[in-house]
Amino acid sequence: MDSNSVLRSTVAAVIAAALTGGVTGSLSVSGSLGVSGVAWAGESATTESAGESAGESAGVPAGQNARQVTHLGVWTMRAAPEAPRFRAPAKALSKAYAFRLVTRRTWSGQEFQCLDSLWTRESNWDHRAYNSGSGAYGIPQALPGDKMGYVAQDWRFNPQTQIRWGLRYIKGRYGSPCGAWGHFRSHNWY
Repeated sequence: MDSNSVLRSTVAAVIAAALTGGVTGSLSVSGSLGVSGVAWAGESATTESAGESAGESAGVPAGQNARQVTHLGVWTMRAAPEAPRFRAPAKALSKAYAFRLVTRRTWSGQEFQCLDSLWTRESNWDHRAYNSGSGAYGIPQALPGDKMGYVAQDWRFNPQTQIRWGLRYIKGRYGSPCGAWGHFRSHNWY
């Protein structure tokens, strides 16, 4: 008997012991499976016995086990498991985009902190934020919201369009985000 057959028999015995709670037979060197009720697919689980066994008295022919046979085999998967994809929240992506635009304008990190404070108070960085009292819309709370349409037509659902419009508005009206934040703190609007 070759080493693969011995290995298969050994593995089958270990698995059977785990499944049935113990080994009732023994595994011989020749590879015959002495574990009751375990066989590889296509094989039958038999035990060699001399004379009458408990199985014969139960109506089972000599040489076969009275226990139910558990077939062991190997299962393979065709598809590799896919790693879960991480997507950052829209708020974090919007802040990262705004930070890049602020630093491109050579504004300092302090200017971004002012912008973060301003737009957190205005919309909490929600690109779908709508003020039903005034009609202001988006991250910068543009009033009316369709003013952002001259940057791009996707202003209702694209936070990047809203951020670009908001930074242009702040630069043109207040000079910098800290100027807009100062005005907001004193007047409660910008």
